[in-house]
Amino acid sequence: MRTLLLLLAALPLAGQPVFTNVFPPEEFAARRSKIMAQIGDSVAIVLGTTETAGETPLRQNNQFHYLCGVVEPRAVLVLDGRTKRSTLFLSARNAQRDASAYGPGLGPGAEAAAATGLEAVVDRAGFAAFVQDLVAEGRSFYTPFRAEVLGSVSQGDPDKLWANNKSDPFDGRVSREEAFRTHLKELAPKADVKDLDPLLNTLRAIKSAREIALIREATRIAGFGIMEAMRDARPGLYEYELQAASEYVFKKYGAFGAAYFALVGTGKNTYYTHYHRNTAKLQDGDLVQYDYAPDFKNYQSDVTRVFPANGEFTAWQREYYSIYLQLYQAVIASIRPGLTPSEVVKNAVMKMDSIMASLTFTDEKIRRAAVAFVDKYRTATGLGHTVGLEVHDVRRPDGPLQPGEIFTIEPEMRIEELHLGMRLEDMLLITAGGCENLSAFVPIQIRDIEKLMADRKNGLGSAHSTLPLQR
Repeated sequence: MRTLLLLLAALPLAGQPVFTNVFPPEEFAARRSKIMAQIGDSVAIVLGTTETAGETPLRQNNQFHYLCGVVEPRAVLVLDGRTKRSTLFLSARNAQRDASAYGPGLGPGAEAAAATGLEAVVDRAGFAAFVQDLVAEGRSFYTPFRAEVLGSVSQGDPDKLWANNKSDPFDGRVSREEAFRTHLKELAPKADVKDLDPLLNTLRAIKSAREIALIREATRIAGFGIMEAMRDARPGLYEYELQAASEYVFKKYGAFGAAYFALVGTGKNTYYTHYHRNTAKLQDGDLVQYDYAPDFKNYQSDVTRVFPANGEFTAWQREYYSIYLQLYQAVIASIRPGLTPSEVVKNAVMKMDSIMASLTFTDEKIRRAAVAFVDKYRTATGLGHTVGLEVHDVRRPDGPLQPGEIFTIEPEMRIEELHLGMRLEDMLLITAGGCENLSAFVPIQIRDIEKLMADRKNGLGSAHSTLPLQR
């Protein structure tokens, strides 16, 4: 624990980095080395994102960030499998702009190479000639095929957008990645152009110790944001007002923004798993389903809690919630390294059957919902979604669970007749000895939720007021 606290204390929370201080240069260098070892004599080319269309902060795309951490528009990273050298192409700096408008940035030169740990950082104006030389050598290429993923976006989302754009007869645009592949093939019609994404995604699936520390911090911020919303909740507020409480916490502790749109549903809106209009008013007697987390130094979290709008569960709500919670926790208790997801599910169903046999139901609608919940698990083969640079991160490796995997579970128990849903979600890290719940500190038991929500009535400080600000 002491080691973890020291590691977290070393993480700066003030402002987003210009380059590389998310991780030390050697972390990125190790990733690049693993890629170069796999591509043989080929060359990997990765495009950084473009400048934004307006006055919004620049956030790097995830594949590029994973390999070098540089946050500059239209950067290009080249990894040479033959020479084992990494070359970064950057636009020349505009000294007047840097001095008077945006502040210092990163430009070509030896100073940038030393800071980033790259073998060379050169002017982007020379990139076309550089590629021509590689083509003349008869080299093959790797480059990401999937459209870039930025903040609040997950794998596959941009692909759908660009596929729709391409097939739209009044649009026809293709992604930058597809356009770049087309140019490469025109320059080198005989060269192989292969997909780099599978190699990168395999590395990304297992998180390093430094990545785990960042995701742990993102989860810490997410949890305190949810707790602040719990404290603020009361009948008469709008869903978006609870969202605002969390966003204050996100920014206070250095988040770039949100990992995804806020999923704040009250009453019958809890039925929808991705409800995000957030315009309904909390009513006395409603349950609130709250799912929101930050984008912290390019890493994400994903946590969901359920709480009563007025701070106190009714007897009926207690039954509904506590039965769901027992079944939900049976799944978490079944997760451990060395088991496949299917084996975890099988063990969880055995626990659920035992729980169901011990329960007394006062409402047939709750019983039917619980039976349907367990029955759905009887045929399930998966657990949830991975989390990392994206909130729905790259696919986990096939086979047994391995240390370094991070994922959530978020099974839903619906009562169809009442148009109500119940869904909790926690961040789970597979360790050598078991499964660590990174979000376990966020109140989940009824007594703990009600105690936290009573703090406002009792005049106590905010949920995060005792949380030390780490610099």
